[in-house]
Amino acid sequence: MRTLTDRTAIVTGGASGIGRSIALSLARRGARVIVADISGDGAETVARLIRSEGRHAIGVRNDVTADGCFETLRDCALAEFGRIDVVVNNVGVLTRGRPDHLPVEEWRRVLEINLFSVIRSNALFVPYFLGQGSGHIVNTASFAGLFTYAYDRLPYAASKAAIVQISEGLNLYLRPKGISVTLLCPGPVRTNISASVREFGPPTATRSPGDRFGRVDPDIVGEQIADAVLSDTFMVYTDDQVVETLVERASDWNGFMTRQVAELSAE
Repeated sequence: MRTLTDRTAIVTGGASGIGRSIALSLARRGARVIVADISGDGAETVARLIRSEGRHAIGVRNDVTADGCFETLRDCALAEFGRIDVVVNNVGVLTRGRPDHLPVEEWRRVLEINLFSVIRSNALFVPYFLGQGSGHIVNTASFAGLFTYAYDRLPYAASKAAIVQISEGLNLYLRPKGISVTLLCPGPVRTNISASVREFGPPTATRSPGDRFGRVDPDIVGEQIADAVLSDTFMVYTDDQVVETLVERASDWNGFMTRQVAELSAE
């Protein structure tokens, strides 16, 4: 996409954290933004900030688990701005618990929000973009979907690993048809996602993907995504050092897992 001027973007989970920063960065590059979030007040606060900078945006309360939620966003975008060019699937929740303490219902909740929101979005917007002959989809995954570094957030990690595979498959299918896909894989980012974490069973220590991965400001991530949309870039890491970890695992998966187990046992 050569320009974001007068393009329309829908950003789910747009009231805070990475979603908020993506919405602001896209708007500052000229996009008109539908800021969607379960917090309607939060979404409107971000939209108001965008409008205060002379850009166009509206805030919409949207529950990505509700029937018709993406149809509502589509209709809102078309009614307000006449077109849709970018869809950012950014909603995500965490849960914490040892594998033998996590209820099946909690697995369902996390997968419904994190994974099926992307599936529902794609079911609507992939045909829309194919009919339009252009568009850009951004899916937010995580380092946790690329390699395993903890055992107490398996529903989250499983949902993000699935999003990685979905995004790669979509890229294979859609890019030859003129539609771009970006996969965002954040490492540690300064967001409020931990505020909504549900915990089950005995407490567990929060384990990071590695000491060398410092926390990134979400505004940096927002700019990364705006750049990726304009350059039609598929993969976006918040820290390129993760490539070394992925190469290490791919080169000797058994050895990698043995080292991970030893590190956990020593903590």
